[in-house]
Amino acid sequence: MTNSVLAKQSHYQVLGVMSGTSLDGIDLCLSSFVLGASWEFQITTAKTVEYSEKWKYRLRSAIDLNPTALEKLNKDYTRFLADVIQAFIRTHGHHKIDAVCSHGHTVFHEPNAGKTLQIGNLPILATYLNQTVVCDFRTQDVALGGQGAPLVPIGDALLFSEYDYCLNLGGFANISFEQNSERTAFDVCPVNIVLNHYVASLGKQYDSEGQIASKGSVCKPLLEALNALEFYKQHPPKSLGLEWVQSQIFPLIESYNLEVPILLRTVVEHCAVQLSIILNNNHLKKGLITGGGVFNSFLMQRISALCGCDLQSENSMIIEFKEALIFGFLGVLKLRNETNCLQSVTGAIHDHSSGCIYFPEKKQ
Repeated sequence: MTNSVLAKQSHYQVLGVMSGTSLDGIDLCLSSFVLGASWEFQITTAKTVEYSEKWKYRLRSAIDLNPTALEKLNKDYTRFLADVIQAFIRTHGHHKIDAVCSHGHTVFHEPNAGKTLQIGNLPILATYLNQTVVCDFRTQDVALGGQGAPLVPIGDALLFSEYDYCLNLGGFANISFEQNSERTAFDVCPVNIVLNHYVASLGKQYDSEGQIASKGSVCKPLLEALNALEFYKQHPPKSLGLEWVQSQIFPLIESYNLEVPILLRTVVEHCAVQLSIILNNNHLKKGLITGGGVFNSFLMQRISALCGCDLQSENSMIIEFKEALIFGFLGVLKLRNETNCLQSVTGAIHDHSSGCIYFPEKKQ
């Protein structure tokens, strides 16, 4: 099917694929999108495929690779991603798929230096899958002077407009809301990328419900130092990456030599402080809150306490798979050559339709 045919449809069935910085795994979300008076969606089925310890190590170490090793990782990851996607499609093979819309996995993201790389976005992915693929959504925005992130807000605006704001608590917390009649969005602070890193020293993947953090006390000097970081004084558009965490957060935390419960408790409080500042300053009340951090009930309690409102979360499908859902939607908009990246969000020189469309190579 050609791109011109896909562009004229009003109904799409696509597979959104997302790998986040917290290395929880690969989210796959098969969804339908229908354009009537407005866009409507329905999640058909969704699944998270966890990374093996080997892949976690390779992805965690990717930022330190030389160009040759990084190129090999990109090829290996593209093949691995294709295998994961093929297995998912085989399980749900009775559904026709118009396109696979994949974010890839971020290795580095330094938009102010004009650099961003998401592996798994090689053109060969379409041939491996024998499917139309839409991917590499960030590169064009960075080339246009934007942050290349966050990309989800166009989906927030068109699919979840009944909410005052959309907040995702993943590796990083990012928020999206209307301000002065246009969508604004930005990364707020690190969340699971820091919490999961330190709880790993206890042999755990994550702090279930925030139970370990809840037993610790806040280290006020560390909390004050975290809240004083330069990033929090900057105005949007702005985004965060692993590089920033490694250079700014980890050395600061480790300079205090704290026990893990105290460390986790302080980081939770830091997240709650930064999020409450945004919610309170912008008078945001009714929110859609998604991402793995929603299941950290202690974190949710602290945010609620500091912003003075009861935070509500959606059904578990939306909580866990909203980003994969919206990357599917970004792919649909790209197929239609419609705006999927907002200048008001990323700071690019104009709104644009971002991403690359690849078709399977025909066998000779």
